[in-house]
Amino acid sequence: MRDLNTASLWPVFGRNRPEGKVLETVGVFEALKQHGKYETGQLFLHSVFGYRGIVLFPWHARIYDRDIIPPISDGKPEPPGSHGSKEVKGRTHTYYQVLIDTRDCPHISQRSQTEAVTFLANHDDSRALYAIPGLDYVSHEDILPYNSTEQVPIQHELFERFLMFTTPAPPFSARDTLKAWQEKNHPWLELSDVHRETTENIRVTVIPFYMGMRDAQNSHVYWWRYCIRLENMGSEVVQLRERHWRIFSLSGTLETVRGRGVVGREPVLSKEQPAFQYSSHVSLQAPSGHMWGTFRIERTDGSHFDVRIPPFSLESNKDDKAPPAGYTF
Repeated sequence: MRDLNTASLWPVFGRNRPEGKVLETVGVFEALKQHGKYETGQLFLHSVFGYRGIVLFPWHARIYDRDIIPPISDGKPEPPGSHGSKEVKGRTHTYYQVLIDTRDCPHISQRSQTEAVTFLANHDDSRALYAIPGLDYVSHEDILPYNSTEQVPIQHELFERFLMFTTPAPPFSARDTLKAWQEKNHPWLELSDVHRETTENIRVTVIPFYMGMRDAQNSHVYWWRYCIRLENMGSEVVQLRERHWRIFSLSGTLETVRGRGVVGREPVLSKEQPAFQYSSHVSLQAPSGHMWGTFRIERTDGSHFDVRIPPFSLESNKDDKAPPAGYTF
């Protein structure tokens, strides 16, 4: 998969391929876009997780990368417990809302949750969520574009609702249902901030999403979803063992959460399968707050080290709009 201009496209799901399975050609690679963005209807392979997908529309996010060291202004050391609270300036970067081919979900289930966008249900139960599976947010550099002559190259229940086959180019364009869905759900889909930090070759990326507010027992409860990706940038095999979260609410409360693994798993990050991605949720009885923490990582020799989770804000600045009414088109 080196010559992206001429190579046939083979779906590759890590190096541990099932015995006896034959990989079939599904298209032809296109040149990577070094400048500009991919358009609606662009077919791609995910460069890390290997699944086939198609671009729905782009988001212009701000990345706060704590690995980029700002200029030293006064040389003063950071105060104890600040967790590296130096100012980090954001830079603009393109992400994409995409559909995942459902045929590939079983192959990536051990490295990534089959991503879904979750919403608050439109009734009084403040904890009720509903999800649209097979939706993901993909960074521009994770896109390996390809083309196909198939009229339905991606299997997903929303593919034909959102996209139509057109000729000669582009091969797929947005239906009115996609445009209406994007406009209706924009406040709850929008990706605006991305936070990133690397500790001992383990990079943690966090993307928070505000989900809305609900009334519960005479108080307001504000909900957020956050997507986390851990990526092993080195060659040493390591395993995530524990999580340690600190959650600060504008109401003045500071909560500590500790536990084994994440979402019931203790993923191994190796050179063959370097990344793991998952989503979770948090609620506060205040319109804003902050989260930060660490992951306890174990080496093969049994020693441990802590990987920092970059601090990120929980903001409810979109709460002037009502959450979506449901999974409708």
